[in-house]
Amino acid sequence: MKVGIAGIGHGKFGRRSDATVQELAFEAFRLAMEDVGDLDRKDIDASIIGSVPEYHKQRSLPGVVVEYLGLNSQPAWLTEAACGSSSASIRSAYMAIKSGLHDVVAVLGVQKMTELETPELLALMGRVGDVQWESIFGSTFPGYYAFYANRHMYEFGTTHEQMLKVAVKNHHYGSMNPKAMFQKEITIERAMAAPKVADPFTVFDCCANADGAVCLIMGNEEKVRQLTDTPVWLEGVGSATAAMSLLRRPDLVSIPSAKDAAEQAYKQANVTPDDIQVADVHDCFTIAEILAYEDLGFCAKGDGGKFIDEEQSYIGGKNPVNIDGGLKAKGHPVGATGASQTYEIVSQLRGDAGERQVDGAEIGLTHNVGGIGQYTFVHIYRRD
Repeated sequence: MKVGIAGIGHGKFGRRSDATVQELAFEAFRLAMEDVGDLDRKDIDASIIGSVPEYHKQRSLPGVVVEYLGLNSQPAWLTEAACGSSSASIRSAYMAIKSGLHDVVAVLGVQKMTELETPELLALMGRVGDVQWESIFGSTFPGYYAFYANRHMYEFGTTHEQMLKVAVKNHHYGSMNPKAMFQKEITIERAMAAPKVADPFTVFDCCANADGAVCLIMGNEEKVRQLTDTPVWLEGVGSATAAMSLLRRPDLVSIPSAKDAAEQAYKQANVTPDDIQVADVHDCFTIAEILAYEDLGFCAKGDGGKFIDEEQSYIGGKNPVNIDGGLKAKGHPVGATGASQTYEIVSQLRGDAGERQVDGAEIGLTHNVGGIGQYTFVHIYRRD
């Protein structure tokens, strides 16, 4: 049985003081329902909400969301895997549909992060690692990824300028994406001169917290073909975990859960890295995209800096990556990010990405990392 995506809806990412978390969810849900066109709420068997509850003042988020959307009579539940939460929802929906338990599932990634003050957010994110051995010493999210950056520079000669070329690329494509938080291009000179955050990172190495929501209508083959003339199929689902603490990682030049999840997804979809025509990867920091190039097999270990130097991740390159601006330009409402990546890949495979379209794209990939690599989800999509 095939599992596919029939409808997609993406709200605007940013500082959304104009909307509650329920209203953000409705914005995306309405767009997804308009995309399918002929689906009644009662025909949605279940709703799966991807979100990180600590970032909301509202507790038990699925209840208030489905009440606001008019989906009360169907089952609803939450999946949480840090920044990979809505990719976990997609995987859960895939399993529910594949098993025959449900026919049509609404997946909603939603997060309203700006309800909390910046110090609260920094403290929460600092506890993404091991609270016994790491966060008590003042760890921060940028600090964790700075470990990756410094080790990669030491082992492979990767430069900070190469990392910031990732930011330049992603802001270039983000400037063309009306859903993105930041829609202005940047120069390498401006990025290099920006204030330091965690050595070697400047402000432009780091993604921004955001509010936003994305909805996907998923279903079995029969239902999807009834609802759309442009189905996109989820053909590979990979998921893996890594040690919570960086102290217990085998090295700091890759994310082991990403490599394992990618291997699973490639095998299930019967494809190789060379078959991937467009990808959306987890670039919470610029080094994270460089690690993704390598962990996903787009280039050899240590060659990620060269890959961006040669613009191989641009449209026209070997593996176009983050043509929607990535987390770097779109913003990172953590629970919505995985669903946002899938929205972009579905748009690309449908041929609906406008000036950012990768010509003739038939196979796409998403790579969504939770925390500092504790969880990674790699999904492979193919158009009909």
